[in-house]
Amino acid sequence: MRLPQGAAVRKADGVRRDPRQPQRGRARDLLAEGARVLSAAGLPTARRDAERLLAGQLGVQRFALYTESPAVSETEAAHYADALGRRALHVPLQYLLGWEEFCGLKLRVGPAVLIPRPETETLVEWALALTPPGSTVCDLGTGSGCVACAIAAARPDVRVVAVDVSADALGVAAENVTALGLGDRVTLLRGDLFAPLRSGMGAVNLIVANPPYIPSRVIPTLPAEVRAWEPRGALDGGPDGMAISRRIIAGAPAVLARGGALVIEIGEGQAAGLSAAMRVAGFRDVSTRRDLNGVERYIAGCLDSPAGPIRNAAGAPRVAVGPVELD
Repeated sequence: MRLPQGAAVRKADGVRRDPRQPQRGRARDLLAEGARVLSAAGLPTARRDAERLLAGQLGVQRFALYTESPAVSETEAAHYADALGRRALHVPLQYLLGWEEFCGLKLRVGPAVLIPRPETETLVEWALALTPPGSTVCDLGTGSGCVACAIAAARPDVRVVAVDVSADALGVAAENVTALGLGDRVTLLRGDLFAPLRSGMGAVNLIVANPPYIPSRVIPTLPAEVRAWEPRGALDGGPDGMAISRRIIAGAPAVLARGGALVIEIGEGQAAGLSAAMRVAGFRDVSTRRDLNGVERYIAGCLDSPAGPIRNAAGAPRVAVGPVELD
């Protein structure tokens, strides 16, 4: 990709160096240039982003850029300059680095998946609190697999079935599941919400979901790095932002065991409408929790009536799900 004007890293002496020979003392100059480039692009976190990009390129921690004066080759400097140019175009930093931390886990991310947010860690915390020992948990719209992996990593006694309609997203999730050594307890299924469950399993103890919940009309007003780069399908919740959440609430009783719970991350102003929908669907003890900004961001409830085995169109019970190959 061609860098924006002014994005190339300058050489102080104009000397052509052997790219195989690292040069010490260059990191601070590169950081200063990177911060200048990103600040000119209007990024409020210019210095921090420049630090993370250079540290990622060199394979060191951010503080080491100042304390250890790591050597930088011409090749590394060129790759850093390219990353700066892309970040100046508002490509998300996490996509450039290729990872994001979530619940203490280092997870691969890319343009096929939504970048895990800190507020979703609270969703995981509530889900874990609602999960009895030895449970089967269903993560709907798993994306990168961040929620599924966090639950499985925290609870070795729990099995997780993670569902997504996107084959590309499931490819990313599969890499994370494998890298974290969770393949024996996290199963990935491709399909639309509950559809793949109907073809393979009995009742589950908990359903957790972080569905798209931004109203369609709001998408164009989001920051450029969100609206232009993150997958719209993971953001757009329909006219009022609640289309997918309503489908999850309506479908959950068919797959939840007696006393099973549903917990969902929701959008601002959606708590009242979705609480009512959950009560109509047969959930009791419906409650909400707020995020760090005071927004009612999470909703949960327990199911009174049992689901029983999920059946196919002919009424025959299905067997429990096992590892499934992605399409």
